[in-house]
Amino acid sequence: MEIRPAEIRPAEVPPVEIRPVPYDHPDAVRLDALVQQEYARRYGDGDMTPLDPAMFTPPHGTYLIAYEGTRPVATGGWRVQEDADKGYATGDAEIKRMFVVPEARGRGLARRILAALEADARAAGRSRMVLETGIKQPEALELYASSGYVHVKKFGLYRTYEDSRCMAKPLGPVDGGADPLGTGG
Repeated sequence: MEIRPAEIRPAEVPPVEIRPVPYDHPDAVRLDALVQQEYARRYGDGDMTPLDPAMFTPPHGTYLIAYEGTRPVATGGWRVQEDADKGYATGDAEIKRMFVVPEARGRGLARRILAALEADARAAGRSRMVLETGIKQPEALELYASSGYVHVKKFGLYRTYEDSRCMAKPLGPVDGGADPLGTGG
């Protein structure tokens, strides 16, 4: 029997719903453990950035999980980060723990989480989204570059690390000639 293209149907994939959850929610804890394993595989160690659930509580931040049906498949959060001694600026929102489980990659989930984080940070009055990633995460570097992020002067815990890359994107109107990305120009 010959199968014609009209008879081939893609596997049913449950719709994806993005929901805010506490950073210490059991699903968030499980996904964080997976992202830490990913960091360790790529860099030899997990992310040492100290994080507290309160950092992701509105209006100081938010933490999102994408669910495919009842299964958590992607995550990401933002937190207020304005410590000038560590290279941040007033109005910064820092992205943390962007991750998609391997079997759900390539479907645009990271891009959807990123857009939701940007919209939420903008609504909270943040003026610039910043992030730190590394050279051993080329897919992350590509996602951020294709979403309008540019390389900026290093900030944060990993600012002295050679393989660290810091990026930023303005979220709202820029006032009077300021350099919203902190590029120095």
